[in-house]
Amino acid sequence: PDAVTLSGTVRTLMPEMRDMAEARIGEIATGVAMAMGAKATLRYHRGYPVTINHEPETEFALDIMRKVAGDHAVSDAFPPAMGAEDFSYMLESRPGSFVFIGNGNTANLHNSAYDFNDEVIPFGISYWVTLAETALAA
Repeated sequence: PDAVTLSGTVRTLMPEMRDMAEARIGEIATGVAMAMGAKATLRYHRGYPVTINHEPETEFALDIMRKVAGDHAVSDAFPPAMGAEDFSYMLESRPGSFVFIGNGNTANLHNSAYDFNDEVIPFGISYWVTLAETALAA
């Protein structure tokens, strides 16, 4: 063929790795094209940034969760995730924390078998109200 288009997604857990990935993809594409007597053009679009929580705000959020649900129901042992999240833009501008509220034993979000557990709604409401009241009282 006269032209080939390749596309893909790059997700990283560290912002500096985004720079490296973009540079390396360009270098590799150029090198492979040259080796084949062709030319490569890279159009690289950066999507959502890495979601990075700020430690003080995360500790504050965890304290509120423990007040609302009890120590036994709160875990901070969540492994890094490669999801794309628009809240990342907020965390680039302001300190904060992206947290999850458990939903019980169901399929993951974005799965056709997912079933939202309405019984967790009061915990979510209580979390946000307690967080706002505590932050505003400080």
